[in-house]
Amino acid sequence: MENTIAVVTGAAGGIGGAVVRALAERGVVVAAVDRETERLDELVSKLAAEGLQARAFPTDVRRADEVERTIEAVENTLGPVDHLVNAAGVLRLGEAVGLSDEDWNTTFEVNTTGVFRVSRAVVRRMKTRGRGGVVTVASNSAGTPRTEMAAYAASKAAAAMFTKSLGLEVARHGIRCNVVAPGSTDTPMLSSMWHDDSGRRRTIEGLPEAFKVGIPLARIAQPADVAEAVVFLLSDQALHITLHSLTVDGGASLGN
Repeated sequence: MENTIAVVTGAAGGIGGAVVRALAERGVVVAAVDRETERLDELVSKLAAEGLQARAFPTDVRRADEVERTIEAVENTLGPVDHLVNAAGVLRLGEAVGLSDEDWNTTFEVNTTGVFRVSRAVVRRMKTRGRGGVVTVASNSAGTPRTEMAAYAASKAAAAMFTKSLGLEVARHGIRCNVVAPGSTDTPMLSSMWHDDSGRRRTIEGLPEAFKVGIPLARIAQPADVAEAVVFLLSDQALHITLHSLTVDGGASLGN
Protein backbone atom coordinates (compact mmCIF):
# COMPACT_ATOMS: atom_id res chain seq x y z
CA MET A 1 0.00 0.00 0.00
CA GLU A 2 3.07 2.24 0.16
CA ASN A 3 2.79 5.54 -1.74
CA THR A 4 -0.89 5.04 -2.50
CA ILE A 5 -3.47 7.75 -1.73
CA ALA A 6 -6.39 7.39 0.69
CA VAL A 7 -9.31 9.58 1.69
CA VAL A 8 -10.66 9.01 5.20
CA THR A 9 -13.77 10.85 6.37
CA GLY A 10 -14.51 11.27 10.05
CA ALA A 11 -10.76 11.50 10.52
CA ALA A 12 -11.01 13.53 13.73
CA GLY A 13 -13.09 10.81 15.40
CA GLY A 14 -11.91 7.78 17.33
CA ILE A 15 -12.22 5.15 14.61
CA GLY A 16 -11.49 7.54 11.74
CA GLY A 17 -8.32 8.78 13.43
CA ALA A 18 -7.17 5.21 14.04
CA VAL A 19 -7.73 4.41 10.37
CA VAL A 20 -5.69 7.43 9.30
CA ARG A 21 -2.84 6.30 11.53
CA ALA A 22 -3.00 2.64 10.44
CA LEU A 23 -2.86 3.62 6.77
CA ALA A 24 -0.12 6.20 7.26
CA GLU A 25 2.00 3.65 9.13
CA ARG A 26 1.86 1.49 6.01
CA GLY A 27 3.20 4.28 3.83
CA VAL A 28 -0.15 5.53 2.53
CA VAL A 29 -0.52 9.26 1.95
CA VAL A 30 -3.78 10.09 3.71
CA ALA A 31 -6.23 12.90 3.03
CA ALA A 32 -7.87 13.33 6.44
CA VAL A 33 -11.39 14.71 6.07
CA ASP A 34 -13.56 16.07 8.88
CA ARG A 35 -15.49 19.21 9.79
CA GLU A 36 -13.81 19.41 13.23
CA THR A 37 -10.91 21.55 12.05
CA GLU A 38 -9.05 21.87 15.34
CA ARG A 39 -8.99 18.15 16.11
CA LEU A 40 -8.15 17.39 12.49
CA ASP A 41 -5.13 19.70 12.54
CA GLU A 42 -4.02 18.18 15.85
CA LEU A 43 -4.11 14.67 14.36
CA VAL A 44 -2.21 15.62 11.23
CA SER A 45 0.43 17.54 13.21
CA LYS A 46 0.98 14.60 15.53
CA LEU A 47 1.41 12.18 12.63
CA ALA A 48 3.76 14.56 10.84
CA ALA A 49 5.94 14.71 13.95
CA GLU A 50 6.26 10.93 13.66
CA GLY A 51 7.22 11.13 10.01
CA LEU A 52 3.85 9.92 8.73
CA GLN A 53 2.10 11.48 5.75
CA ALA A 54 -1.36 12.91 6.30
CA ARG A 55 -2.92 16.17 5.22
CA ALA A 56 -6.01 17.88 6.60
CA PHE A 57 -8.94 18.66 4.33
CA PRO A 58 -11.65 20.31 6.46
CA THR A 59 -14.98 19.31 4.95
CA ASP A 60 -18.61 18.88 5.99
CA VAL A 61 -19.86 15.73 4.25
CA ARG A 62 -23.39 17.14 4.46
CA ARG A 63 -22.42 19.71 1.81
CA ALA A 64 -22.24 18.30 -1.70
CA ASP A 65 -20.30 21.31 -2.98
CA GLU A 66 -17.67 20.97 -0.25
CA VAL A 67 -17.29 17.25 -0.91
CA GLU A 68 -16.72 17.76 -4.62
CA ARG A 69 -14.21 20.56 -4.05
CA THR A 70 -12.32 18.50 -1.49
CA ILE A 71 -11.96 15.41 -3.68
CA GLU A 72 -10.85 17.58 -6.58
CA ALA A 73 -8.28 19.24 -4.32
CA VAL A 74 -7.03 15.89 -3.02
CA GLU A 75 -6.45 14.57 -6.53
CA ASN A 76 -4.81 17.79 -7.67
CA THR A 77 -2.43 18.00 -4.69
CA LEU A 78 -1.81 14.43 -3.56
CA GLY A 79 -2.66 12.34 -6.61
CA PRO A 80 -5.32 9.85 -7.75
CA VAL A 81 -7.26 8.35 -4.85
CA ASP A 82 -6.71 4.60 -4.44
CA HIS A 83 -8.65 4.03 -1.20
CA LEU A 84 -11.75 5.57 0.38
CA VAL A 85 -12.86 5.01 3.96
CA ASN A 86 -16.26 6.37 4.94
CA ALA A 87 -15.92 6.74 8.72
CA ALA A 88 -17.82 9.97 9.39
CA GLY A 89 -20.75 9.38 11.70
CA VAL A 90 -23.03 10.92 14.32
CA LEU A 91 -25.21 9.37 17.01
CA ARG A 92 -28.57 10.71 18.17
CA LEU A 93 -30.12 8.60 20.91
CA GLY A 94 -33.80 8.38 21.78
CA GLU A 95 -36.89 6.24 21.45
CA ALA A 96 -38.03 6.07 17.85
CA VAL A 97 -41.31 7.91 18.45
CA GLY A 98 -39.50 10.60 20.43
CA LEU A 99 -36.89 11.50 17.82
CA SER A 100 -37.19 14.95 16.32
CA ASP A 101 -37.08 15.61 12.60
CA GLU A 102 -33.70 17.28 13.21
CA ASP A 103 -32.35 14.17 14.97
CA TRP A 104 -33.44 11.95 12.09
CA ASN A 105 -32.37 14.24 9.28
CA THR A 106 -28.93 15.02 10.76
CA THR A 107 -28.24 11.33 11.37
CA PHE A 108 -29.04 10.41 7.78
CA GLU A 109 -27.33 13.47 6.30
CA VAL A 110 -24.01 12.40 7.83
CA ASN A 111 -24.21 8.61 8.15
CA THR A 112 -25.95 7.83 4.87
CA THR A 113 -26.07 10.78 2.48
CA GLY A 114 -22.50 11.69 3.41
CA VAL A 115 -21.40 8.19 2.40
CA PHE A 116 -23.27 8.59 -0.89
CA ARG A 117 -21.77 12.00 -1.68
CA VAL A 118 -18.17 11.13 -0.89
CA SER A 119 -18.38 7.73 -2.58
CA ARG A 120 -19.91 9.29 -5.67
CA ALA A 121 -17.14 11.87 -5.95
CA VAL A 122 -14.33 9.37 -5.39
CA VAL A 123 -15.62 6.33 -7.27
CA ARG A 124 -16.50 8.36 -10.35
CA ARG A 125 -12.79 9.11 -10.63
CA MET A 126 -11.71 5.58 -9.71
CA LYS A 127 -13.78 4.19 -12.59
CA THR A 128 -11.68 6.02 -15.17
CA ARG A 129 -8.56 4.36 -13.75
CA GLY A 130 -9.96 0.85 -13.37
CA ARG A 131 -8.94 0.34 -9.75
CA GLY A 132 -9.76 1.30 -6.19
CA GLY A 133 -11.12 0.19 -2.85
CA VAL A 134 -13.93 1.52 -0.66
CA VAL A 135 -14.72 0.60 2.93
CA THR A 136 -17.70 2.04 4.77
CA VAL A 137 -17.63 1.89 8.56
CA ALA A 138 -21.18 0.93 9.51
CA SER A 139 -22.22 -0.75 12.77
CA ASN A 140 -23.37 -4.10 14.10
CA SER A 141 -26.60 -2.26 14.90
CA ALA A 142 -27.25 -2.22 11.14
CA GLY A 143 -28.26 -5.87 11.45
CA THR A 144 -29.22 -6.15 15.13
CA PRO A 145 -32.01 -3.94 16.55
CA ARG A 146 -31.00 -1.68 19.45
CA THR A 147 -33.27 0.30 21.74
CA GLU A 148 -32.95 4.10 21.50
CA MET A 149 -30.79 3.73 18.39
CA ALA A 150 -33.41 3.57 15.64
CA ALA A 151 -32.07 6.51 13.62
CA TYR A 152 -28.45 5.41 13.93
CA ALA A 153 -29.17 1.76 13.13
CA ALA A 154 -31.36 2.63 10.15
CA SER A 155 -28.79 5.06 8.76
CA LYS A 156 -25.98 2.55 9.08
CA ALA A 157 -28.06 -0.21 7.47
CA ALA A 158 -28.77 2.12 4.56
CA ALA A 159 -25.09 3.07 4.23
CA ALA A 160 -24.05 -0.59 4.25
CA MET A 161 -26.52 -1.58 1.55
CA PHE A 162 -25.60 1.46 -0.55
CA THR A 163 -21.93 0.44 -0.36
CA LYS A 164 -22.66 -3.13 -1.44
CA SER A 165 -24.93 -2.02 -4.27
CA LEU A 166 -22.26 0.41 -5.43
CA GLY A 167 -19.74 -2.41 -5.28
CA LEU A 168 -21.89 -4.58 -7.50
CA GLU A 169 -22.07 -1.85 -10.12
CA VAL A 170 -18.37 -1.03 -10.19
CA ALA A 171 -16.86 -4.49 -9.76
CA ARG A 172 -16.26 -4.68 -13.51
CA HIS A 173 -14.07 -1.60 -13.17
CA GLY A 174 -11.79 -3.32 -10.68
CA ILE A 175 -13.20 -1.45 -7.66
CA ARG A 176 -13.96 -3.34 -4.46
CA CYS A 177 -16.53 -2.06 -1.95
CA ASN A 178 -16.84 -3.56 1.52
CA VAL A 179 -18.26 -2.77 4.95
CA VAL A 180 -16.77 -2.98 8.44
CA ALA A 181 -19.39 -3.23 11.18
CA PRO A 182 -17.98 -2.39 14.61
CA GLY A 183 -19.71 -3.01 17.89
CA SER A 184 -18.93 -1.17 21.14
CA THR A 185 -15.62 0.61 20.59
CA ASP A 186 -13.70 2.75 23.08
CA THR A 187 -14.51 6.15 21.62
CA PRO A 188 -16.25 9.33 22.83
CA MET A 189 -19.37 8.18 20.94
CA LEU A 190 -19.59 5.08 23.12
CA SER A 191 -18.87 6.85 26.40
CA SER A 192 -21.59 9.40 25.58
CA MET A 193 -24.07 6.53 26.01
CA TRP A 194 -22.92 5.77 29.56
CA HIS A 195 -24.81 7.40 32.41
CA ASP A 196 -22.38 6.52 35.24
CA ASP A 197 -19.21 4.62 36.09
CA SER A 198 -20.93 1.28 35.52
CA GLY A 199 -21.28 1.94 31.80
CA ARG A 200 -18.19 0.05 30.72
CA ARG A 201 -18.97 -2.98 32.86
CA ARG A 202 -22.61 -3.10 31.78
CA THR A 203 -21.62 -2.84 28.12
CA ILE A 204 -19.43 -5.91 28.50
CA GLU A 205 -21.85 -7.88 30.66
CA GLY A 206 -24.99 -6.95 28.72
CA LEU A 207 -28.18 -5.00 29.35
CA PRO A 208 -31.15 -7.38 29.74
CA GLU A 209 -33.57 -4.48 30.17
CA ALA A 210 -32.52 -3.25 26.71
CA PHE A 211 -32.53 -6.77 25.18
CA LYS A 212 -28.81 -6.46 24.58
CA VAL A 213 -26.43 -9.35 25.16
CA GLY A 214 -22.91 -8.69 26.38
CA ILE A 215 -19.62 -9.13 24.58
CA PRO A 216 -18.47 -12.77 24.53
CA LEU A 217 -14.80 -11.79 24.29
CA ALA A 218 -15.32 -9.70 27.45
CA ARG A 219 -13.59 -6.59 26.14
CA ILE A 220 -14.53 -3.37 24.43
CA ALA A 221 -12.82 -2.89 21.08
CA GLN A 222 -10.07 -0.36 20.67
CA PRO A 223 -10.28 1.91 17.60
CA ALA A 224 -7.15 0.20 16.28
CA ASP A 225 -9.01 -3.14 16.21
CA VAL A 226 -11.51 -1.66 13.76
CA ALA A 227 -8.81 0.14 11.80
CA GLU A 228 -6.92 -3.10 11.19
CA ALA A 229 -10.06 -4.66 9.69
CA VAL A 230 -10.46 -1.65 7.41
CA VAL A 231 -6.84 -1.83 6.27
CA PHE A 232 -7.16 -5.56 5.56
CA LEU A 233 -10.17 -5.02 3.29
CA LEU A 234 -8.35 -2.26 1.40
CA SER A 235 -5.16 -4.27 1.00
CA ASP A 236 -4.20 -6.76 -1.68
CA GLN A 237 -4.67 -9.48 0.95
CA ALA A 238 -8.38 -8.98 0.30
CA LEU A 239 -8.00 -8.74 -3.46
CA HIS A 240 -10.90 -11.15 -4.14
CA ILE A 241 -13.24 -9.80 -1.46
CA THR A 242 -16.02 -7.40 -2.34
CA LEU A 243 -19.65 -6.81 -1.25
CA HIS A 244 -18.64 -8.19 2.15
CA SER A 245 -19.50 -7.03 5.68
CA LEU A 246 -16.87 -7.77 8.34
CA THR A 247 -18.23 -7.53 11.89
CA VAL A 248 -15.77 -6.44 14.58
CA ASP A 249 -17.72 -6.66 17.83
CA GLY A 250 -16.22 -9.41 19.97
CA GLY A 251 -19.24 -11.59 19.27
CA ALA A 252 -21.79 -9.10 20.62
CA SER A 253 -24.23 -9.68 17.77
CA LEU A 254 -23.75 -13.45 18.05
CA GLY A 255 -22.53 -13.75 14.48
CA ASN A 256 -25.65 -12.08 13.05
